[in-house]
Amino acid sequence: MKRQDFLKLAGAAAGCSLVSLRSGLAQAAGGGPAQTRISVKLLDLRLRYSWGLSRGTWTTRRNAYVRIERDGTAGVGEAAPIARYGESAEGAAAFIEKARPVLERDLWEYALRWSELEALAPGEHAAKAALDMALLDWVGKKLRVPLWKLLGLSRERSLTTTYSIGIDEVPVMQQKVREAGDFAVYKIKVGTKDDRKIIEGVRAVTGKPLRADANEGWTSKEQALEMIDWMAGQGVELVEQPLPAAKLKDYAWLKERSKLPLFADESLMKASDIPAIAPYFHGLNIKLMKCGGVQEAVRMAAMARALGLRLMIGCMIESSLGISAAAALTPLFDHADLDGNLLISNDPFRGVRTVKDRLVLNDGPGLGVEGDVWTAAAVSGRTGS
Repeated sequence: MKRQDFLKLAGAAAGCSLVSLRSGLAQAAGGGPAQTRISVKLLDLRLRYSWGLSRGTWTTRRNAYVRIERDGTAGVGEAAPIARYGESAEGAAAFIEKARPVLERDLWEYALRWSELEALAPGEHAAKAALDMALLDWVGKKLRVPLWKLLGLSRERSLTTTYSIGIDEVPVMQQKVREAGDFAVYKIKVGTKDDRKIIEGVRAVTGKPLRADANEGWTSKEQALEMIDWMAGQGVELVEQPLPAAKLKDYAWLKERSKLPLFADESLMKASDIPAIAPYFHGLNIKLMKCGGVQEAVRMAAMARALGLRLMIGCMIESSLGISAAAALTPLFDHADLDGNLLISNDPFRGVRTVKDRLVLNDGPGLGVEGDVWTAAAVSGRTGS
């Protein structure tokens, strides 16, 4: 089969909501009953500054990296586990080992493989995201097309990204803003008793637009409304997750009165969560690590659009591997908060570039990422084949 025919089939698959590439394509390019080699490494990512949220502060984050090799082609993925949901890098590695029988099946049927991974065990969304990335990276490399093209998207419609300022002493937060002068919009972490001081401190060093992320830090709807009313006068554009996810009725009260758009983050994980929360928010923050990967994120974006919601694509503390996968989806979104790789000092990968504040997608096949943690020194890990 000619490469031109391969690309036609790839485009057809993207146009049909990621229906698996099968039949003649699999026979022509391999991917059937051959053996799959799977490697996993755990790596501590070191933050340039301590990373403070309303629920804790970190100086390192441990992520898991997976490499799936078959027929001379390797697909790679990253899991950035979310402690709020009981995840860890070690748990992600264990899930990947459990998923080995699924990965021995036809990799061209990546939509079916994802469904099987989803059914394998509850939770472990970051591990599922890593495997989904690796599957799509493998397919893209086989087809010699970048992920954004496999999805039927245009890299000319990629977005700019915000730059996140974690909770810290106000002078430190001001220094972070000064160092990120190329960015047009800052996301400011709030949800503490010192939120007014934080916003006033940031405002003292920049007049650029701000977005506030409380990470469920405000405890009552009255407190949230008071802070939102005040922030509306401080040049804040929107507020993420002001209240705990469990307080859905309070969100109905708050949305009726809020001067700023409310975006859900912790209130949703998967597409099935969207209908229940849609009436209470203006927009959603979708993260690959939270929903289980690229394929689910595409479904979520389509559902959110159908319900009239605005869309942001976000991230955890990730290397350029995970960020590159998310960046490929930016043409589907209104806002991007994809700066996790910019917050670390030991990024082992190269992929999507951030020029000023714009995400620049490349033509590399699959995720378009270069780098290797599987043959380099890592904190800990396990390798299988």
